[in-house]
Amino acid sequence: MEPFWTLAAELWWIVPVVGGTGAALFAVFRRHEVVNGKRLGYDAARLELRQAQEDAKTATVSARVARAEAARVHADRAASRADAAAVATARRVLREAQLQSKAAAARVKAGRARVAAERTALSAGGLRPLDRLRGRHDAVLARWMEYETDPAKILAFPAMSDGRHPVTASFLAALQDARDRRPHTDGARFTASDYGAYRDAVERLERNFDAAERSVRGESRSTDMPEALRDAARTFVEKSTDVLNQTTDALNRFWPPRRPHDG
Repeated sequence: MEPFWTLAAELWWIVPVVGGTGAALFAVFRRHEVVNGKRLGYDAARLELRQAQEDAKTATVSARVARAEAARVHADRAASRADAAAVATARRVLREAQLQSKAAAARVKAGRARVAAERTALSAGGLRPLDRLRGRHDAVLARWMEYETDPAKILAFPAMSDGRHPVTASFLAALQDARDRRPHTDGARFTASDYGAYRDAVERLERNFDAAERSVRGESRSTDMPEALRDAARTFVEKSTDVLNQTTDALNRFWPPRRPHDG
């Protein structure tokens, strides 16, 4: 036993060091997890801004190349080495490249605004970005469920449940996309890129729902439907069973059941 106690005396310091290191690593991991949860929206916005800046650089280079090509074609046209069709094509390519460059610059501007907004939200505290995004998603679902469960709206706006309607089909596709991108468990790994894709899906869902709602309401002209008519429709659907029962009772009183003839 002597060698064992000698070894234990020499290595006694390993246990507290290992334990302390494990506790420190757990604390760092936990803090990293919490910070990432709060910074998810900000990190996603920064990631998208960097991508938008890269796209803008590429679009700027493409516009410069198209401008140089258009100048060359014009020179060839002046020297009778190119026809009018080549000039028209070069102008069209240049115009498209310039429009793409302007659109890319606009995306950079929008990306900077999003980063600023997420930075403000980060400093303000409150709900985590993912929780806020889930709330927006749930709000659209709640609005849509009114068209699926409210008897008056079911009668007034049947197109909101009809996938053959173009805008409704677009909304249902956006609904499925947002559902697929939503994290189903809190412990699931969710990166800034995942958050950005989910946020974009929720924004598309909001836009498509608003478009579908405006379309079906405009087609059915239901904005002028009197409230009394809405109440009547709701009452009709909810009380249909009672009405049928009352009608059956009245008929039975008027025409009592026939008794079987005596043999």
